[in-house]
Amino acid sequence: MKTLTRRSLLKGTAGLIASTITFPYVIPFSALGKDGSIAPSERLTMGAIGLGGQGMHNLRNFLTCVDLRILAVCDVDTNHRLSAKKEVDSAYGNKDCDAYNDFRKILNRDDIDTVLIATPDHWHAMISIEAAKAGKDIYCEKPISLTIAEGRVVADTMKRLTTVYQSGTQRRSNACFRFGVDIARSGMLGKLHTLHCYYHNGPTCPPQKTEPVPKGFDYDKWLGPAPFEAYTPRRCHGSFRWLYDYSGGQLTDLGAHFNDLAQWANDSQYTGPTEYEGWAEFPRDGLFNTPVCFEVVATYSDGVKMIYHDETEPGRGPRGNKFVGTDGWVSVDDTGKITASSEAIMQKVNFMQKGYAFMMGHHRNFLDCVKSRSLPISNAEVSHRSVTTCHAGNICLRLGRKLRWDPDSERFLNDDMANRMLARAMRSPWSL
Repeated sequence: MKTLTRRSLLKGTAGLIASTITFPYVIPFSALGKDGSIAPSERLTMGAIGLGGQGMHNLRNFLTCVDLRILAVCDVDTNHRLSAKKEVDSAYGNKDCDAYNDFRKILNRDDIDTVLIATPDHWHAMISIEAAKAGKDIYCEKPISLTIAEGRVVADTMKRLTTVYQSGTQRRSNACFRFGVDIARSGMLGKLHTLHCYYHNGPTCPPQKTEPVPKGFDYDKWLGPAPFEAYTPRRCHGSFRWLYDYSGGQLTDLGAHFNDLAQWANDSQYTGPTEYEGWAEFPRDGLFNTPVCFEVVATYSDGVKMIYHDETEPGRGPRGNKFVGTDGWVSVDDTGKITASSEAIMQKVNFMQKGYAFMMGHHRNFLDCVKSRSLPISNAEVSHRSVTTCHAGNICLRLGRKLRWDPDSERFLNDDMANRMLARAMRSPWSL
């Protein structure tokens, strides 16, 4: 018999009716949450999967949430796994946190309501789908998927199973970026015509010698559905982003944030551009194979252009966005700097960015939506649509030609080769 979890109660349509049974014992106020603590009935539980750099940032933020208890951690790297367990145990003052090598052990636990997924990108879709099927709500790092086809399955699965899903596009919860989006949507810029998205250039890496897999690292499970390749350290952990087998380079790393904000500013969260063209310089040799220098111009059906820039544009600032309309512009970057075409816009700024504290608001939004069963600010459908613009841009650059896209059917028009790149084969035994 399955345990009745808090999440199953939240999803139910009927509330519990008060019993007429009298209790022979006094219930302490702490159990009811009346001393400032959280009553057990109001506390969510979580298992964390993937605990490298960004995973630990997320974990530490979630550990500050008094209405959440992290019960288990999972990572295929023993060092990451044990460090995460130590962090959780230290926060709670005990040694109760369970640590696993296989994410399925977390999904099989009936006492876990939610999961944090911060694995490499090629695992995001599969673990999200399996977690939803297991009845968990999901906070998953961006991008939502490795391919457009995967993203569609994720979005459809979350909708079908009424899963609360939040993508880790935390800049949506940043007051500075939200300000730029709100100004663009307010009409103060007139009719929008250009949406600039500023990234970093991609890195290169010289050829690498293969090495024995380090003790305590389950490399086969790290690869998972990706093609088998001999181990070398720079293939894994933070460097995975620069290999197409596991990610999409800067276009999916930073593009998942800044294209997402541009989509939001343009009120195109549930659709996307219809044409893609651009250029890229790829590494000539070595391990990494995603673009180093690039530009993509994605055009919407009404003529609005979203432009993905590398760092070679003269005079450009740090990574961020600039939205331009017929009556003005507003620019926001990762330092928290806001500039605009008029003093009237700047007079509306009444806040300051404080480092990356805004990430906490993104996590808070997720937990609040789990309780209310509402759509989070970075829900699965809008996140899929945004990262589709990144994947389509990558396909355009890899093929080296202009592509036309139908956002309704999610297919390229009259281009069989491009459509074959919408999905990828998965290494056995993994499949969606």
